[in-house]
Amino acid sequence: MSVSEAKSANTAKRLLRYVIPYKFGFLAAAIGMLGYALIDVYFISKLPSFIDVGINDKNADYLRYAPVFIVLIFIMRGVFNFIASYCLNWVGTHVVQTLRQQLFEHYMRLPVSFHDKHSTGELISKVTYNTEQIKQTTSRSLSVLLREGVFVSGLLVMMFLMSWQLSAIFLLIAPVIAVVVSFVSKRFRLLSRNIQNAMGNVTTCSEQMLNGHKVILSFGGQQVEKERFHLINNLTRQQDVKLEATRAISVSTIQVIASFALAFVVYMASFPEMLESLSAGTFTTIVASMMMMLRPLKQLTTVNSEFQRGLAAAKSVFAILDEPVEQDTGTVQLTDTKGDISFKQVNFSYPGHDKQVLYDISFTAKAGQTIALVGRSGSGKTTISSLLPRFYELSSGDITIDGQNIRQCSLSSLRNQMAIVSQHVTLFNDTIANNISYGLTAPVSAERLLDVAEKAHVLEFANQLPDGLNTVIGENGVSLSGGQRQRIAIARALLRQAPILVLDEATSALDTESERKIQAALDELLKGRTNIVIAHRLSTIEKADKIIVMEQGRIIEQGTHTELLAANGTYAQLYKLQFGTEQ
Repeated sequence: MSVSEAKSANTAKRLLRYVIPYKFGFLAAAIGMLGYALIDVYFISKLPSFIDVGINDKNADYLRYAPVFIVLIFIMRGVFNFIASYCLNWVGTHVVQTLRQQLFEHYMRLPVSFHDKHSTGELISKVTYNTEQIKQTTSRSLSVLLREGVFVSGLLVMMFLMSWQLSAIFLLIAPVIAVVVSFVSKRFRLLSRNIQNAMGNVTTCSEQMLNGHKVILSFGGQQVEKERFHLINNLTRQQDVKLEATRAISVSTIQVIASFALAFVVYMASFPEMLESLSAGTFTTIVASMMMMLRPLKQLTTVNSEFQRGLAAAKSVFAILDEPVEQDTGTVQLTDTKGDISFKQVNFSYPGHDKQVLYDISFTAKAGQTIALVGRSGSGKTTISSLLPRFYELSSGDITIDGQNIRQCSLSSLRNQMAIVSQHVTLFNDTIANNISYGLTAPVSAERLLDVAEKAHVLEFANQLPDGLNTVIGENGVSLSGGQRQRIAIARALLRQAPILVLDEATSALDTESERKIQAALDELLKGRTNIVIAHRLSTIEKADKIIVMEQGRIIEQGTHTELLAANGTYAQLYKLQFGTEQ
């Protein structure tokens, strides 16, 4: 067995473990498929008697009961078919539901670094398209493999019992068919994997177009996107054509091989000694059985492509499920945090990148202080804010909260001590009220919600909406302006009442009047809490207890607004660029 075959066998065994919880449903389906196939074989086995006794001997009594027999046979056949189809689909949908749920939950537990390296479209495709391919494996493919497999086996047994001489040819062609199927299976696995990757690219490209629709229209990028999607779409088509060509060639090859067996039977029947030992009914049944084998042999070959596609899909899903989740090795539960923060000689490089982003970062923030991080884009400010909640692990150095190393803290308790407002606001397709109270397990009183919404100036626009705070705002707040979305995110942070607040360009999308109002609310509400503020607008951080100036991953200046202006260094230059020399 080759390495790829061994991996496929392991994937099939692992997939089978998802079927075990529904084994009774699968057993019922198996019984239904066995009954369906065996009834067909039984019906065909009665053809010699029908021809020899009923037709040749002109037995009217025998023929009189034949219609009742046919009707009963097909009623039983229909019952078994329903049991098999329903139960297999029931098992298949449960397996897909379980896999999708596991994928969804696993995505949430994977580290941020994993999501940085994979496109959203690719990951969505695995939840939707790939899991649907697995359903084909657990339902239709298994149905055909078992039902048609039993049918072909039953026909062969019946044929050997009737005339082993004529049926012996199958002992010669079976190994040839097995070789063809083995070769084709490898080809199916490769093409199926390529199709799944291509479908991921289709989803990614479509998602980017939909998310960036306004940018495309603004910059006239329709032709560029059209050509980009055409290349990806055409690649998917080519892989599908190759898969269908492989399927057609394999089916035709096996049917040609089977035709040799049929020709051999007819040739053997021409010998006088065979003609003497065979009745018309037996010969007709054997020939009819061989003709009837062509359809199940075709289905068995065709379903092999679906089975291999399902295994390839399962392999890609299992590869995600095998990705290591975010490491939560901390045992200390942070509670009643004061908010003393200390960075000690922190160095950091993003996972999978050689370039170092932060160099020897050291600073402290006492409880209740506001620490502002300023500097040009790419200087490392946002990276510092991502290290505090342990979205990434440090390369070296330590970060402590109230003297406790954050590596030793559980992730949930650590992040519960923080409220984070990013420059990239994420809202959910829900009401404004539910977006503000997102993540809170305890119910929020209407008075408290209104108070926070007022302080963040959400009520100013919410009161103008038809349902006020109960208005559904669409995917990521599509019906709101950038400033309105940012105010909801700030209200969410205010409601959390965490001892540490991280504001990453939190007021960047607000007009000047709203910014002043929110800044005043923050100054009043966050007294006694530790604030890490990242801002390009220096006017918003003039009152900070300490301003840290970043440059290419290093701290080059620290001090108050007045001290840094007096030092006439980088901060003073940035200030003059924004406000001129009038200060």
